[in-house]
Amino acid sequence: MSGQIPQRFLDDLLARVDVVEVVGERVKLKKAGRNHSGLCPFHQEKSPSFTVSADKQFYHCFGCGAHGNALRFLMEYDKLRFPEAVEQLAARLGMEVPREGADDPRAQARERKRKEGVNLLELSASYFRERLKMPEGDSARRYLADRGLSPEVQQTFGIGCAPAGWEALKRHLSERGIAEAVQIEYGLLVHHEDSGRTYDRFRDRVMFPIRDIRGRTIAFGGRVLGDAKPKYLNSPETPVFHKGRELYGLYEARQANSRLERVVIVEGYMDVVALAQFGIRNAVATLGTSTSEEHLSRLFRMVGEVVFCFDGDRAGRQAATRALETVLPQMIDGRQARFMFLPEGEDPDTLVRREGPEAFEDRITCASPLSEFLFDHAAEGRDLGTIEARERFASQVLAAIGKLPEGVLKSLLLGELSRRTGVDQSRFEALVAPVEALSSEPPLAPEAEWRPEDEGREARPVPGKGQQALSLMGRVLQLLVHEPRLVERLPEDDDWCDQPDPEARLCREVVRLLRAGGYRSAQVLLAHFHGTPEGERLAELARREPLVPRGVRGAELDNWVAYFQRHRQQQSPLEEYEALLSRMQAGERLSKEEGQRLNELLMELKS
Repeated sequence: MSGQIPQRFLDDLLARVDVVEVVGERVKLKKAGRNHSGLCPFHQEKSPSFTVSADKQFYHCFGCGAHGNALRFLMEYDKLRFPEAVEQLAARLGMEVPREGADDPRAQARERKRKEGVNLLELSASYFRERLKMPEGDSARRYLADRGLSPEVQQTFGIGCAPAGWEALKRHLSERGIAEAVQIEYGLLVHHEDSGRTYDRFRDRVMFPIRDIRGRTIAFGGRVLGDAKPKYLNSPETPVFHKGRELYGLYEARQANSRLERVVIVEGYMDVVALAQFGIRNAVATLGTSTSEEHLSRLFRMVGEVVFCFDGDRAGRQAATRALETVLPQMIDGRQARFMFLPEGEDPDTLVRREGPEAFEDRITCASPLSEFLFDHAAEGRDLGTIEARERFASQVLAAIGKLPEGVLKSLLLGELSRRTGVDQSRFEALVAPVEALSSEPPLAPEAEWRPEDEGREARPVPGKGQQALSLMGRVLQLLVHEPRLVERLPEDDDWCDQPDPEARLCREVVRLLRAGGYRSAQVLLAHFHGTPEGERLAELARREPLVPRGVRGAELDNWVAYFQRHRQQQSPLEEYEALLSRMQAGERLSKEEGQRLNELLMELKS
């Protein structure tokens, strides 16, 4: 464990961040007096009941009861764990998240190494920028001038150049006491196995620093100035750089507009920089890989719309098909994805120079919606006048729709498929009916079911191999972790939790937390116990799928509560006294009624 985040840091973070800004990036808000209002993102509504207060730094929905601060909003809306939400808020302000009790030497070493690596890469970026100003940067300056890049744009993106020599950067860093092994680890030096020689990875290239969301240099991309191959070269994977996660230009796009609503994904650095030169500041590029699920997950946390930009040739169409497959599982209601195809032989860099920024922006606005591209792609090369072709068309579309999350978009696409094929929508709905999610754990022998009405029988739950049977209270906890909304079915008082079961105290804490917070997300619940033994126990329960189907879990919970209430009524005064006393000795604060009951039981036992 890397340590707890200090409360004083959380207080400082929330004092600096603006909840209106955080919420406004994800929800369309309108000024309403001293507050802002909009449609609640946590339930379907037609008239706004969702309010965000700049004075109180708080949001509240009068329709569903959702409420909280900026941190809780990120956790609920972006489905983030507590530490991830803190990191994201801190990144907005350029703050480093401290940790208390980080007693794991390995975690400390990893953090120290990460900082050393980032410092090394920042030093290298500064070196490349300085070389661009020197005589050895003449050819790089001419290249950038020929591409029409202004000094301002070059400065914004931190563009520099690597000299043509084999060991220029190596000498520069070695003179500053940085070991060659570290330079190799962070992708700046190449080690030749046969000769044992080391030399600069980037030589005679225009250098583009790749920055993370906080603006820290984590890698480089280099565009060759001569005839060497490859034309573009990226840093390899390092402790701080992972190609499938990072996007070139995302930091710069957020610096240009902190309230981004749309991002355009293009192919390379020069496309991003050239578009920025023409005032289009919302373009990002993948780094030698296809767009990944992690790329899209990060982007959709920041914007509501992603536009994929592809060449109009066959390779571009194939890349678009891969992007479609990747984006489908991400398309929860409220998100948009579009597909933009350029004229053959053009890329964003050349096209924006030829047509101008307004025409290019029009192309973005008119890009094909996901639905249109999906149907057009499935129909391509097929004569839909034949039954066989319509069957293959429908099957391909259905396979794609099956990857979508449940929601309005899925229903609308099924309706459109029905209209285009003449097949009743209910038939298609049956074919893509969701299957109950399986546990991510290895298959285990099923546990024998046991219900409250089995009380007094000899049979008891038999655990599967390697998996302990849950206690009675553990089953209640499991239901609440999987479906926090079930807390609404519980009695107002929690005296049914007064059981000798060791998990009763945790169950009571969970119930009170769910009621106080109105949480609907298990992730938010788990975040409150993060880093504690209780949190580990709840996470374990979250990984285990309840035995009963989703549709009857409410009734199952009712049965358990009724059982516990009967059992409590049968408790002897001594058992009840010991249960209350053990809770108090464990540091739990008893209610006024419970305190009075404890005194009554004490007097009764003394008499």
